[in-house]
Amino acid sequence: MTQDERTRPMAGEQSPPGGARRVATSRAEHRPKADRGARGSGARNRGRRKAPQPGKTVFKVIATSLLALGMATGVGVVMVYNNWNSNLTVESLADQVKNRPEKVATGPLDILVMGDDTRSGEGNDIDGEGGGGSDTTILFHLSADRKFAYGISIPRDTVVDRPECYKKNGDIIPAQPAAQWNAAYSVGGPACTIQQVEQLTGIRVDNYIVVDFNGFKDMVDALGGVEVCIPEDIEDEEHGITLKAGTREIKGQQALSYVRVRHIGDGTDPQRIKRQQAFMASMISKAVAADTLAQPVKLTKFVNATTSSLKTDFKNIAQLADIAASFNGIGLDNISFVTTPWVYSTSQPGRVEWTSAVNKLWRLARTDRRLTKEYLGDSISAGENTDGSSSASGSASPPASGTTDPTDPTDTASPGGEATDVPQGMSDDARARAGLC
Repeated sequence: MTQDERTRPMAGEQSPPGGARRVATSRAEHRPKADRGARGSGARNRGRRKAPQPGKTVFKVIATSLLALGMATGVGVVMVYNNWNSNLTVESLADQVKNRPEKVATGPLDILVMGDDTRSGEGNDIDGEGGGGSDTTILFHLSADRKFAYGISIPRDTVVDRPECYKKNGDIIPAQPAAQWNAAYSVGGPACTIQQVEQLTGIRVDNYIVVDFNGFKDMVDALGGVEVCIPEDIEDEEHGITLKAGTREIKGQQALSYVRVRHIGDGTDPQRIKRQQAFMASMISKAVAADTLAQPVKLTKFVNATTSSLKTDFKNIAQLADIAASFNGIGLDNISFVTTPWVYSTSQPGRVEWTSAVNKLWRLARTDRRLTKEYLGDSISAGENTDGSSSASGSASPPASGTTDPTDPTDTASPGGEATDVPQGMSDDARARAGLC
């Protein structure tokens, strides 16, 4: 199937209505949602951003927000094609990725988003460290019918058997058993990370996106900031990060500090990923809000910032726009973020290992099915408020007509996955461990 056939927009697209969000700052406003439940409707409403209107590390935030913006503005993106297209850095990695798996389902898109932690270049030397790797990997799955999407985050500290990779000149980068996940980017760049994803998951990656630190800050600033709820003061002297508790919008260096800091919650990378996912959800909500999309100056600034920071194999901005336009009716409640199931490694202290549950997660993406309750129970939705409570952004779409995996005789789940009314979202205890309100 051609790229055009995979990304043809759906009929009946709608634009989101307007609506502004309020920002609260008092200490009472960032108590866990359970504590606020018995304090009356006035207390329950404080510290929560208004419900979104229908329509990585940090870098996954950029890519998914670009897609979310395009859900409602595909036509507008094409209108300024020449300007935005010139911003993209386009590089095909097809010759460096080998022995690729076949697509099991027809029509879905799997986009791999990676962060380049380089400190070279204007705006990237943020802490005097060496950088040059990738602390963030997210596989973003977009369903064939464009009725649901989810991002699967892979912790940088995950221990895996890295497969053989290839340099641009064809030289082989040897395989390495029990390697740290992000080592693939360090030794072979995005091509080696793609090779690693495909060989370990059986999922064919359709496209990739890479972004750096400076691009992230520019895009947050172009939005005018992103709302977060910080349950306690953050002091990280080692990296020069200071953030006060409260519910408010942050941008620039503060936003970058928030998604990078480890020393809140239990301090582990998987829990930092949860904070990044919450930031991503809030960013998507802000990006698709009418006060951003309805203002041409703000919209142009946002997309200029986004496209200027991308390295990708999408050939031009029109391809991104075609994909984005097909998302118009997906709805924020149908965009979820999960982390690969993990346990602490006993062989390599300080790192993590996948549990057997990861195999089913890969199978859901491979066969284009919705997330099931075992994953939704620890997910973050783009339709949530900053305290994790549900917004009134609208009902979820009906289940997609997925398929079982013909290569897996144990896969007997019904088409389309489980019903969309499965309870989802992190518990208050889980949010506390992640350093979320």
